[in-house]
Amino acid sequence: MNQASAPATAASADRLAINTLRFLAIDMVEAARSGHPGAPMGQAALAYWLWTRYLRHDPASPDWLNRDRFVLSCGHASALLYGLLHLSGYDLPIEELKNFRQLGSKTPGHPEHGHTAGVETTTGPLGQGFANAVGLAMGERLLAARFNREGFPIFDYRTWVIASDGDLMEGVASEAASLAGHWGLGKLNVFYDANEITIDGSTDLAFSEDVAGRFEGCGWHTERVDDGNDLEAIDSALRSARAETERPSLVLVRTTIGYGSPNRADTAKAHGEPLGEDEARRTREALDWPMEPRFHVPEEARTAFEKAAERGARRTFEWNRLLERYTAEHPEPAAELAARRSGTLPADLWNTLPAFGPEDGPIATRKASGKVLNALAPHLPQLVGGSADLTGSNNTWLADEGVFSLDDPGGRNVHFGVREHAMGSIMNGLSLCRLFIPYGGTFLIFSDYMRPPTRLAALTGLQNIAVFTHDSIFLGEDGPTHQPIGQLAALRAIPNVTVVRPADGNETAAAWRIAIENRTGPTALALTRQGLPIGEELAARGRDGALRGGYVLADPPADAAPRAILIATGSEVSLALAASEALAAEGVPVRVVSLPCWEIFDRQERSYRESVLPPGITARLAIEAASPLGWERYVGLAGDVLAMEGFGASATCADVAEHFGFTVPNVIDRVRVLLGD
Repeated sequence: MNQASAPATAASADRLAINTLRFLAIDMVEAARSGHPGAPMGQAALAYWLWTRYLRHDPASPDWLNRDRFVLSCGHASALLYGLLHLSGYDLPIEELKNFRQLGSKTPGHPEHGHTAGVETTTGPLGQGFANAVGLAMGERLLAARFNREGFPIFDYRTWVIASDGDLMEGVASEAASLAGHWGLGKLNVFYDANEITIDGSTDLAFSEDVAGRFEGCGWHTERVDDGNDLEAIDSALRSARAETERPSLVLVRTTIGYGSPNRADTAKAHGEPLGEDEARRTREALDWPMEPRFHVPEEARTAFEKAAERGARRTFEWNRLLERYTAEHPEPAAELAARRSGTLPADLWNTLPAFGPEDGPIATRKASGKVLNALAPHLPQLVGGSADLTGSNNTWLADEGVFSLDDPGGRNVHFGVREHAMGSIMNGLSLCRLFIPYGGTFLIFSDYMRPPTRLAALTGLQNIAVFTHDSIFLGEDGPTHQPIGQLAALRAIPNVTVVRPADGNETAAAWRIAIENRTGPTALALTRQGLPIGEELAARGRDGALRGGYVLADPPADAAPRAILIATGSEVSLALAASEALAAEGVPVRVVSLPCWEIFDRQERSYRESVLPPGITARLAIEAASPLGWERYVGLAGDVLAMEGFGASATCADVAEHFGFTVPNVIDRVRVLLGD
């Protein structure tokens, strides 16, 4: 009699459930003929014990605000997560497991938040889930400080993570771990699956550090479990991690990748390919599992998961009753929480935005951004953020707000340090709480360091705001190492990223409105270091026009139809305006179009787009001090682009502009060539 049909003792019931997870993973990967069976087989015991004894969750209410968060940072082990979700009672029937990695299934190769109920974050690129978890734990700390009252622990959830050797090799995990320890995120618990195997072979090929020692040095509490199948040791480590309140916890668990496979266990062969029919059969024999049917789930294996689901339902019910009493006794914070949950913005919010006029003189859009941000912050307590050690340069400081720390858990200013990658990933974690609008600042050139989390935010549909300053060669003397060329094109190339490069303070105010209202993906603001003039045209049209992505900023008099169109973004809009005036003086009427946001402009109705860029006017010159990639869609085959074809140079802003041809005479010459004059 095999264990799948034997009468269950407590120990055998646990073993049965653990092996159910293992063989669901094996069967998923075999059916798909691709995937990663080894990690799920090794992690099954730890995951089972965590999900059935410690994780507070409710499969019937997967979005319960005070649920514990579970992050499978090693997203390649997705078959384990899908097995857990199925057995726990989430909306993931066995048919979806059978369609693992197939088009249209709810079981994609790596977990995708918003695609599968119960998946807290999109993981797969290693290290990202770990850093997202820091943001989730940070969110709990901020929410508890903001909303909890005596007798009303509205927020007290924990964030549990399973991470792999590969996760902890990635630099983003080290950056995020350093911040988590510095902030004392005591409700963050990471279980490090130390199976010591990667695709290339043993981890000692490239990884020999003392991981626990590294985390201890970052201020973490650490524990060790020598056998990943020792449920008693796992339970002790879980209790110890839960008891720690002022330090995040790392539990190093020594597991065996591909556990139970006679020929693949503890080898790289178990990592990223199916076991194969013969080895799967041998594994069934070794673990006393029936040969048929595939995707076998004994009813006894569901018992512990069902009990955990019942506990979760009770907790959700009790929390909802608690929230009702809280709402009655503390109506103001309860109303704020309700507004944040629904995404409702204050009715007069946009009336609080500052207006900028010629009398204000030239102002850098980074400074205008700081003014707009501080005008919004008192009305939007969900705005939380900072910069990667460039607060003064990025103008991201919120006046009259504290600094997030162990001593000030409600502080809305965040010092991320020189950690752009972790900053972006932690912002994603905060956004996953669905109660924050996180922002983070750095120079545009360092958007390269934030590209992985920016891409995942776009894929996952997470709202966050990147404040990218020093946006062009015109930052001047810092030179080509700091002057972005291809970064705007790279950001625009990511689907679902909204890139806004405003031309003055008024377009900057519009850019912030775009970012606040954009709840379906990240927004990148590209802002100048240098001051920009605020002309009458921008003061009159900039704010409303920018909201449509592009607009006619200046036209010739009504009796002079434009012969050419100058299209520009950001600081180059003032150059286009100056050139248009000079051309008009020479008898060449031109239109000036400000195009701060391609993505929004491209979504406008065709009639509007053609009213701004009439098809009949083919003499078009785009002006942007960056890569010309992408501008062909607006200038067409007959047009031209004044852009950067190489790197910048270290010199004053004026000298750089002269050297690279961003001058009125050069614009005039290029327009005359287009017109054949």
